[in-house]
Amino acid sequence: MKKDVIEKLAALITIAFGLIAALAWNGAIRALFDKYYTAGEGIGGLFIYAIVVTIIAVFATIWIGKVAQRAKGPEKKKK
Repeated sequence: MKKDVIEKLAALITIAFGLIAALAWNGAIRALFDKYYTAGEGIGGLFIYAIVVTIIAVFATIWIGKVAQRAKGPEKKKK
């Protein structure tokens, strides 16, 4: 039961970070279009934000995957 909960939680957290990164890039891309088609402000900040959030999401995803793998326990070798 505990293993299943950790696996599901890891999947949900991973999806949440992916959504955050996607929303960050959405804002950055929207600002890029605003800059060239209307008067937009803060495009540099949005891109920096998107890059930082993406990097955090990648590292968090890797970390969460390792925690979930440890929770599964050592894998038994097939003979």
